Amino acid sequence: MKVSMLLASAYGMRGDVRAMLNLATALSERHEVEVISIRRQKEKPFFPVGAKVTMRSVVDARPGVRHLLPRGQVRTEVALWRLLRSLRSDVLVTTRPSLGIQAARHAPREILKIAREWGRPTVPGPVRKFYPRLDAVVTATESAQDEWGRLLDGTPPVHAVLDALPSAPWPRSRMDNRIVAAGGRWVPVKAYDRLIRAFAIVADKRPDWRLRLYGGGPEERRLRALVGELDLHNHVYFMGTTPDLAGEFAKASIVANTSRSEDLGMTVLEAMGCGVPVVAFEGARGPTEFVATGYNGVLVPPADGDVQLFAAALLALIDDERRRRSLAAGALDTAVRHAAPDVAEQWEKLIADLR
Repeated sequence: MKVSMLLASAYGMRGDVRAMLNLATALSERHEVEVISIRRQKEKPFFPVGAKVTMRSVVDARPGVRHLLPRGQVRTEVALWRLLRSLRSDVLVTTRPSLGIQAARHAPREILKIAREWGRPTVPGPVRKFYPRLDAVVTATESAQDEWGRLLDGTPPVHAVLDALPSAPWPRSRMDNRIVAAGGRWVPVKAYDRLIRAFAIVADKRPDWRLRLYGGGPEERRLRALVGELDLHNHVYFMGTTPDLAGEFAKASIVANTSRSEDLGMTVLEAMGCGVPVVAFEGARGPTEFVATGYNGVLVPPADGDVQLFAAALLALIDDERRRRSLAAGALDTAVRHAAPDVAEQWEKLIADLR
């Protein structure tokens, strides 16, 4: 079976990219798998991908590459239309509504077409119009499955399949480092400023603990200024980007997530795969799906003074090593269900049922 996966960019640092490359790698052990990136802006993907996975792009935007078509959106749309019309695969998996619509309109009818979705569509009209031409929609959580089911009213059917972590063994935290870690894109929706302010309270009471921030993005300058303003230079460290976030999380004893509207939970899952409990806000969609207070982490309820509440949750775990280790065991148990080979088998069964 040949499976094609269509991504806006397979070369970026995003949780959905990480999850799809993990899945592609697992499926490539038994099938022919290609990842098609709409744009290729780098020589290699940021995240690792299996050697058996074929990589190709619609538009090669690397510096110095000559282009046959004019630059811009029209060039991209024409190139994508040509690729979809000529695609020769058994299964096509898209990864955002704009790509699902193009697949519904232009991919050959004999190809099984599946839209892999995480967030809500920003423009639901075209989705309602064209998605009935697809064979299925697959979400990562049951709550998203319910939302998409209501939007599409049963056509096509909506299924839930978990996101894939890399194949085990995963790096394992010893839970003895006095480190809180966080990772992802430094953008406003992630609310790293709240985490830094909460950690200022932690550092005042437990000055031997450190906060490590992994990632990069447009918020970096503002976040560094905040660290200076709060005099946290010896407590908060900007670690930069890494394709091995799990390996870095394994050096921590707690992973923090302060986003309130996160649609993905890959950083949460990667932390759990390392046996590290997660502290997150209850209102955040991704963490709420995976974090269970008292089992694998702590969910902080939304309320006034949320920074103080988050700091209190961190301090409670910092001061209770026995509880941290108990939550770490639950985190590992949660992560096992997301192992790439098991998730790949769920996809294989779904595809077989749809065909």
